[in-house]
Amino acid sequence: MCISQSNKLFRLKPIVFKIALVFLLSITINRDHTATPTPQSPPSSRLSLETMRFDGNLSFENIQHASKDFGNRFHLMPTAVLYPKSISNIAQIINHVFNLGLTSHLTVAARGHGHSLEGQALAPDGVVIDMESYKSPAMTFHAREKHPYVDVSAGELWINILHESLKRGLTPKSWTDYLHLTVGGTLSNAGISGQAFRHGPQINNVYRLQVVTGRGDVVTCSDEQNADLFNAALGGLGQFGIITEARIALEPAPTKVKWIRALYSDFTAFTNDQERLISHSRDAFDYLEGFVVINRTGLLNNWRSSFNPRDPVQAEQFTSDGRILFCLELAKYFNVEDVGEIEREVDSLLMELSYIRSTLFLSEVSYVDFLDRVHVSEMKLRENDLWDVPHPWLNLLVPRSSIHGFAEEVFHNIVKDTSNGPVLIYPVNKSRWKNGTSLVTPDEDVFYLVAFLSSAMPSSVGRDGVDALLARNRRIVKFVSESKLGIKQYLPHYTTTQEWRAHFGDKWEVFLRRKLAYDPLAILAPGQRIFPRAISFHLSIYV
Repeated sequence: MCISQSNKLFRLKPIVFKIALVFLLSITINRDHTATPTPQSPPSSRLSLETMRFDGNLSFENIQHASKDFGNRFHLMPTAVLYPKSISNIAQIINHVFNLGLTSHLTVAARGHGHSLEGQALAPDGVVIDMESYKSPAMTFHAREKHPYVDVSAGELWINILHESLKRGLTPKSWTDYLHLTVGGTLSNAGISGQAFRHGPQINNVYRLQVVTGRGDVVTCSDEQNADLFNAALGGLGQFGIITEARIALEPAPTKVKWIRALYSDFTAFTNDQERLISHSRDAFDYLEGFVVINRTGLLNNWRSSFNPRDPVQAEQFTSDGRILFCLELAKYFNVEDVGEIEREVDSLLMELSYIRSTLFLSEVSYVDFLDRVHVSEMKLRENDLWDVPHPWLNLLVPRSSIHGFAEEVFHNIVKDTSNGPVLIYPVNKSRWKNGTSLVTPDEDVFYLVAFLSSAMPSSVGRDGVDALLARNRRIVKFVSESKLGIKQYLPHYTTTQEWRAHFGDKWEVFLRRKLAYDPLAILAPGQRIFPRAISFHLSIYV
């Protein structure tokens, strides 16, 4: 399709564009989006959807599943759910809403596996596009290229890409901890996991995208073609277009993994070792994460189901003694024929570290089992009806210079135990990440992902209840806001435009410019609560 409309903004005189930005800034300051706006769509808007004719499936019945997400705290019904058969279905529905202009409050949200936390994938009284049902085109592998890749639908799950890639001896380079997520969903955020220190997040490992903008234009983009939209969509929170296809970088796949855990009682030793390991050359570990252990008993015994202690006698004698502990988690990939060499490399690397010697546990698993490890936990939780519960998660990116001050306050004074879910903590090196995307990170080259991944008991009014966990998160966010430590949210959630401006910092003007260019009526991703549909009049003046 023609993309000339998407470039219309850039033909404005610079002074007009600057006036547009200044005016938009002035009208969005302090807008409170605490509750997701739920304007009732005029009957004519629904009628216009009901009378549309195309080969997709636009459903108005049995759509309750699209009113909630993994966070399980927001329940907001859409008007309709689109199950697209082709990219033209997606473009047509967005173009239809765009052409309704200011007479409609309809919005459109792309929903992948529904794993958002704060209603980001919801479209109250709007249209939800079920991207997981969109599997066109089929995966196409280009294995003989110098840099192999696979073209996939954005509705494809990463676990499926893994299995199909391995049939060809290949694998994507970077992952999330949970693989049952869609490509479009993770690329719209970033996709950070334990491989990010080496390969960067998933948005680093994409060669090309196909995007449907908020005007309904279908645009192919890459670093060489429509680069502004390419960078905008990567980590763009769905604000500039719906990702419909992606070209994912691949590399030769290993078959086995050495999986290692060890405990620290000294936070400085823990972070020093983590930072040393991510600065190692490429013959070091392939995966590095960590987590915090507070008021947990029997931890090492729990590990025995999947790991073996290096020294069983010492491990049996270890006690936590009420300390706050920090677990280093590592993985080294290899092929069976290289096992002897890999064991020597791992032993050499471990000798440099300062973990508690009695707490070293090791395991050897298949590459697939390692990458899909969270799914095993999911199955156990589902068996006990503990998966579909509220998940008041909080993800933060903490600069290296601030991590000790953050840990001292949060792990000693705010978080009292980690029995409600893991608290991840591990560093990444931004110097290896792609510049220019919409992802917001701290200014320093090395920063830590700190993720509070709690599960709440719905009927509880105690410390494991959703109210208590949300109160804990608010205390952490308050400390972050007041401490001026340069901390940013990952998978961000804010309730006012002023908070969003602070989050984006000097990227805010670029973010606004891209919004004006690619979604001027603020149709897309209303659940992010960045640009409420009510400001569409002001946006449309300048296009």
